[in-house]
This record gives sequence, C-alpha cells and structure tokens, in this order.
Amino acid sequence: MKSALLIIDVQQALCRGPEAAFDIDNVVDRINAVAATARAVGAPVVLIQHEEADGPLQFDSAGWQLYERLAVHPQDIRVRKTATDSFHHTQLQELLQVRGIENLIICGLQSEFCVDSTVRGALAHGYPVTLVSDGHSTLDNGVLRAAQISAHHNATLVNLGSYGPRVTAIAANAVSVVH
Repeated sequence: MKSALLIIDVQQALCRGPEAAFDIDNVVDRINAVAATARAVGAPVVLIQHEEADGPLQFDSAGWQLYERLAVHPQDIRVRKTATDSFHHTQLQELLQVRGIENLIICGLQSEFCVDSTVRGALAHGYPVTLVSDGHSTLDNGVLRAAQISAHHNATLVNLGSYGPRVTAIAANAVSVVH
C-alpha cells in the first residue's frame, strides 16, 4: 500500500513556552526519524499547519511557523488548515488521491484535538491509518496528564471499527513506510 506521512501542527506556539506539548523534543526526534524513513523510500511527507484569525497561530506569525527542531525538506508538501480535521476545507484529500496514496501514517499535535480528528477524518475517507504511538503529544488538561491523554488516544483509536479501515498504533522505531 502506498503510504504518506502526515505531520500535524508541529508549530512554534505548540512546541515552545507555556503551551509546549509534553516531551516535545523527544516526540519531534521520533517524528523526524519516521519522516527520514518516508523520504528515503520516496513517500510524501505532508506538513500540516493550523491557523487562526488571531492569536499565537495566526498565519505567518512566529507561533505559526514550523518548530525549528522539525526536519523539513523542500519536497515536503504543505497544507494549511483552520479546523481540527486536516481534511476539512483543505486540499489534503486531493493531494493524496493525485499521488495514489492508500495508507496514512499520522503523528504530531495535539493528541486529543487535531491528531484525533484527522485520524477519524482519514478513516472516513477510506484510509487505513498507522498512528505513531509515541509520535504525538499534548498538554495536561486539568483532568488528565498529557501522557495519559496520548495513551488514551492510542488505545481508543485502534478500537474504532465502524469506518471500515482501521488504526494501528505503532512506536516510531517500528513504523514501516511503503511507497
């Protein structure tokens, strides 16, 4: 199955300062490793950036920029989004279809928002998903610690069966990219 890697919202405002996701530098190191594997086999790497009308993720602001630790290559595809689901009102589906993509590998920020919504959106569009189980993160939310939230999503998303395609949660060092 032809794969593409989606890296969701690894942006300055979510990786530095008071809103930095839990264990972000280690998470980004693992994302970089999966991206290097994808690029080595010629699989598309899609960098998705969230934007808002105002605030720290305003388009082209310092916070909107990709995190400096994220390895970015000129051939990477960029997608801007304004909703938690990376498919919603974006060209993502068209970009994947044109390339004949049949499977998605998903990682990034934040576990319970854009990662969760994009995984569900991918399933709804018919894509089996490999969720990089140690390649997504979030913040503590006052109820649960960030690590618990990410672990919960790893456990929950693999149990979604009603879409047809399924989610497999795999650690970064075991992710296989086919292209």
